[in-house]
Amino acid sequence: MVSFRHVVIVNKDKGLTSREVDVAIKEIYGCKKAGHAGTLDPNTTGLLAICLDEATKLMPLLMGSDKEYEGIIYLHKDISLSELKRQIKKHFIGEITQVPPVKSRVSRKERKRIIYSFDILKKDGKNIFFRTKVQAGTYIRKLAYDLGQKIKTGAHLKELNRTHVANIGINQSHFLKEIKERPYESLIDIENVFDFAKKIEIKNSSIKKVIHGLPIFSEDIISSDNAEKDEYVCIKNSGKILALGKIIKDGKEKKIKVDRVLSFNR
Repeated sequence: MVSFRHVVIVNKDKGLTSREVDVAIKEIYGCKKAGHAGTLDPNTTGLLAICLDEATKLMPLLMGSDKEYEGIIYLHKDISLSELKRQIKKHFIGEITQVPPVKSRVSRKERKRIIYSFDILKKDGKNIFFRTKVQAGTYIRKLAYDLGQKIKTGAHLKELNRTHVANIGINQSHFLKEIKERPYESLIDIENVFDFAKKIEIKNSSIKKVIHGLPIFSEDIISSDNAEKDEYVCIKNSGKILALGKIIKDGKEKKIKVDRVLSFNR
């Protein structure tokens, strides 16, 4: 029997909405909940992490994680490769200011985002093949548009494929057809998926506090990763994730709010 403390890593086909993938996964496994972390629009392919049942409580960790994409930007007018690279290095590496596109679900206000890398893989005429690693919440279509404006050629995103979310790579994903054929081979335990997240290991005597949603303090903790105020952490015991927590007070005297408690078998 599946406990549904699992995540399924889907390689989404073009034409499907992220919501349609959720519904398909829910039907395959017969679980109560299935939710994706980080929406891909219908024309975008690639990695879509679908959390099942209890794993949905950990979705904020994936939503706030860095993403990596590969794709093609089409330039409306040609420009030399050296000039393109120069402009990218000057204006599109590090912290940038971005206004969400008109069709986005968030307020269209300027916001800061970090572009960790923006590499040109090759140039074929006006087609620019690229790879970029970005902070969560960065709009790649808007990034392509803004690049076109900056280099004064105009540009739009022609193709996009998400290749990484946090430490999860596209090589770990499966197409829906494959998942339907071998569903249980596609399940990944949350302990393996969320090993990138910062952790707080608590004492056995503090498990009941977590189960009842009470805050935990320094005296409850065996070990902890360095986490900043308001940052999410996995609260664990014996390597098993018990809850999602948020740092209320860091430093020597810690205080962690228990945000979402997961069901588990001891």
